[in-house]
Amino acid sequence: MRVTSSLPRKQRKALYTAHHALRRRRLSISLSRELRSKYSRRRLPVKKGDTVRVMSGSFVGREERVTKVDYRGYKLVLDNIVVKKADGKMKKLPISPHHLMITKLDLADPWRRRILKAPAEEAAAAPEPSGDDLDIDEPETAETGGESGSEEEK
Repeated sequence: MRVTSSLPRKQRKALYTAHHALRRRRLSISLSRELRSKYSRRRLPVKKGDTVRVMSGSFVGREERVTKVDYRGYKLVLDNIVVKKADGKMKKLPISPHHLMITKLDLADPWRRRILKAPAEEAAAAPEPSGDDLDIDEPETAETGGESGSEEEK
């Protein structure tokens, strides 16, 4: 669905009611110059496992891996981008994709390899993310039953 109206309310409504495929396309991020020349593409939808560089904001210049893609809120969560809360705990900071640039692609997905025409040899297994030593608040889920892992450490 293409919005041609200049009314802000219609622009916002199109964002809030967008189909999941359109949300994925809106989360496309520009590629670095090396990747642009290698794959002959300017932008790609971001995926968990990609490495991105922060281009603006207080974390400018940092390169981190994408740990979560929030299609509902149009935000990305990166590995070591955290802020300190008022109670002293650390919280992962969601970042807008407009402030990022992809520097390394996760080619484990066969669809992505086919789109980029990349050989299967390039799909090097990405190392497992290491456990952070930070005490980061995670949203409570039904699986955890509202308990955080930090209680065991106390």
